[in-house]
Amino acid sequence: MLNEKIAVITGASRGIGAAIAKKMAENGANVIINYQGSVQAAQALEAEIREKGGKAVTYKCDVSDFDKCEKFIGDIVKEYGRIDILVNNAGITRDGLLMGMKEEDFDSVINVNLKGTFNTIRFASRAMVKQRKGKIFFFHSSVSGVTGNAGQANYSASKAGIIGLTKSAARELASRNINVNAIAPGFVDTDMTITLSDKVKEGAKGQIPLGRFGKPEEVAELALFLSSEKSDYITGQVINIDGGMVM
Repeated sequence: MLNEKIAVITGASRGIGAAIAKKMAENGANVIINYQGSVQAAQALEAEIREKGGKAVTYKCDVSDFDKCEKFIGDIVKEYGRIDILVNNAGITRDGLLMGMKEEDFDSVINVNLKGTFNTIRFASRAMVKQRKGKIFFFHSSVSGVTGNAGQANYSASKAGIIGLTKSAARELASRNINVNAIAPGFVDTDMTITLSDKVKEGAKGQIPLGRFGKPEEVAELALFLSSEKSDYITGQVINIDGGMVM
C-alpha cells in the first residue's frame, strides 16, 4: 500500500507514534522515526521494524526548534530525494489549573505541540510542492482540542490551534495535490493514560459510548488510510477516533 514511500513521523519512539511507524513499515514505507527523548526507545523500535523486514531509521530532533527542524527535514530530502508522508505526532503535557500555571509550562506545550507542527510542515511542504503530491496529518486531542479540558488550558490551546493550522494548510496546499488532515484521538492506552488512577479511568470510560479506551493500533489503522491513495479526496478534515466521546 505504501511501497517505498518516505514517511516522517515525529514523536514516534513510543505510544501512538510507534504504532503508526510499525504499521507503515509493515505496508512498505521507509519510516523515519523522529524522537527527542529516549534514544533507547527509538533504537529499539527501529530494530523491531528491521527484524520484521521493514525499513526504518532514527533521527533525533527537537521539532520546536525552527533551525534544527529545517536541518532535520533538509537532511531527509537530501538522503531520500523526497518526503511522501508527514505525521506530526510529537506532543507533551504540562497540566495545571489556569490560575496557577507557570509561564514556562504554557510556553513549552505551545512550542512543542503547535509551533513544532508548524515547523515541520513549513519545511516538508516545500518538498511536497515540488513533487506535486503528499500526505500530511496532525494529531490533536478530540477532548481537549474541541471541548477544552479543566487543568489543560495550555494543551487545549495547542491542540485547538492545530485544527486551524490543518484547515489553513489544506486550503493552501490543495492545488499541489497535497492532502492535510487531523486525527483526533480520545482516550487511548498509552504512557500518557497509563498513569491515570483507576477512578479517573472509570470516570472517563463512563463518558465514552463504546465504554473503553482505544488502542494505539486502532489509531494506526486510520493513519495508514490517510497516508494511502484511498484518502485522496479527503482534506482539511478533523477525524475523531474516540469511541463516540465527542459527537
